[in-house]
Amino acid sequence: MSDITVTIIDREGEEHTIEAPTDMNLNMMEIAKGSDLPVEGTCGGMALCASCHCYVESDHELPEASDDEEDMLDSAFFVEDNSRLSCQLRLQPEMDGLIVRLAPVSE
Repeated sequence: MSDITVTIIDREGEEHTIEAPTDMNLNMMEIAKGSDLPVEGTCGGMALCASCHCYVESDHELPEASDDEEDMLDSAFFVEDNSRLSCQLRLQPEMDGLIVRLAPVSE
């Protein structure tokens, strides 16, 4: 089994460092939910909502966002250049040290 370390910064600015397996086809949304962080993931990881919106804070080279992900981000609130849907970030060994920040929720 190949574990990596990822950091998720919650909406209050607290950092949560998490050991995550790369051999189970998990994504960052699932890791956040499994760590009891406030990520809804309403669509279940299908890139059909933006309730798992996050910002990639580290300098990792990540796979390009799909057209579906880009379409969802176009309708999301508080989108920045480093915005991604955490459900579309499948954990890979190259992501060791990845840092993401949960995006604010719309009010």
